[in-house]
Amino acid sequence: MIDWSGPVPAGLVSYLLVSMRMAGVLLLAPPLSSMAVPVLVRGAIVLGLSAAVWPAVAASVPAELPWPALASAAVLEFATGALMALGVNIGFAAFAIGARILDVQIGFGIGQVLDPATRLRMPVLSAAFVLFAPVLFVLADCHHVMLRAVARGLERFPLGTPWTAEAASHAVWPLVQGMFTLGLAMVAPVVFCLVLVELALGVIARNLPQMNVFILGIPIKVLSGLAALGAWMAAATAPMTRVFEAIFRSWEASLR
Repeated sequence: MIDWSGPVPAGLVSYLLVSMRMAGVLLLAPPLSSMAVPVLVRGAIVLGLSAAVWPAVAASVPAELPWPALASAAVLEFATGALMALGVNIGFAAFAIGARILDVQIGFGIGQVLDPATRLRMPVLSAAFVLFAPVLFVLADCHHVMLRAVARGLERFPLGTPWTAEAASHAVWPLVQGMFTLGLAMVAPVVFCLVLVELALGVIARNLPQMNVFILGIPIKVLSGLAALGAWMAAATAPMTRVFEAIFRSWEASLR
């Protein structure tokens, strides 16, 4: 039987607090936040990583806590993890914004497909990028960067340390503002190629008005856009890695 009136042992307190921070980060940030990942798998990963990190931070919570105080501390740790997960989601949102820009520029914005990860209807490239982004996230070794950032956060921001939303907002708000800039910067080479195609079609329409450039331009933009996108994807790991590394560096500023 659990003695709800007595204090919780210090070892259990530290493990629960570590688990709550890990849950806030991993369950609310891609790729584990996807509906395709079973709940049991998510829970097992959170508990396993918490058990691996717990011995290094157990000494930071030496005192026992009563259950009400533990519940309050657990909510604080989950909020801390959710704040860190927000940075990762901003990086993925920038990726999605870049895909939406390409959908509009290439012409895929007029059609929509069902995204199995979010179960929402979205344009073709946006749905493909939602599935491609977690894969590139892993290939770019960003998942290890995220875990190292979580470990450094436990060192610089120990368990149970209070923080205010006002202080954190000063670091998070610039990231939200820069989300659109990051999205455009990632797909800028493809957009530039499409602008050149639009310019060429404009010159043709000016000199050959008898041609139906609107009908002719749709397949040309699709083919040239897909060709430029294929060339961009060969080197897409580097810009996406820089985006997420900038997000991870912001964690330190937001958790001061």
